[in-house]
Amino acid sequence: MSIVLRRGLLALLAAFMPLFASAAPAVPPHDVVKSATDQVLADLRANKKVYQNNSEALYQSLNTILGPVIDVEGISRSIMTVRYSHQATPAQMKRFEENFKHSLINFYGNALLEYNDQKITVLPGSTQQGDDRASVAMEVVGKHGEIYPVSYTMVDINNHWMVRNVIVNGINLGKLYRDQFQEAMRRNNEDLDKTIDNWGASMADASKAADEKINADKKAGAQ
Repeated sequence: MSIVLRRGLLALLAAFMPLFASAAPAVPPHDVVKSATDQVLADLRANKKVYQNNSEALYQSLNTILGPVIDVEGISRSIMTVRYSHQATPAQMKRFEENFKHSLINFYGNALLEYNDQKITVLPGSTQQGDDRASVAMEVVGKHGEIYPVSYTMVDINNHWMVRNVIVNGINLGKLYRDQFQEAMRRNNEDLDKTIDNWGASMADASKAADEKINADKKAGAQ
């Protein structure tokens, strides 16, 4: 995964790592994100050398922390769309959820290892989209002063805010993964098992495509 996209994913990771401990709906989404961001970045600065020497330990820790705050089931069904999620058996659905979570955690872990004190700012306020949904905006500043906007959607599930989607520099990752899943199904002749088992590679392809678009947009904007 490229540096550009990882910056955006890092912002998402920083915002949501500790939410399982503090994300009661009564806490405004902005306050939850700001507090969580401060906590995770302080922890990263204190333990980065340990994580650099033991990435597996980092991934295991992320799995424990991120599991309660990422709506893996909801995201997985959205990626599959109604068409394929209704075709999938419970065992297939569970396997896809696990593969998706594993790939996501690896990407986020790599993003953490590349963090080098980039400025991350949670913008004031949040946009409420009903009683159980809200969006929060964030900016990540690159080493050359470039700004990467991030917007992510939080949903209230069983009295906890959980992440459902993220938009990095205008790239809707939920839609990107959904399109990639449908393309993989076509490429695999509608073989659901093959698509599920190779989802890690498909996510890598989707991330590369997103990075290429972000770079193209940045170059076009600079002209």
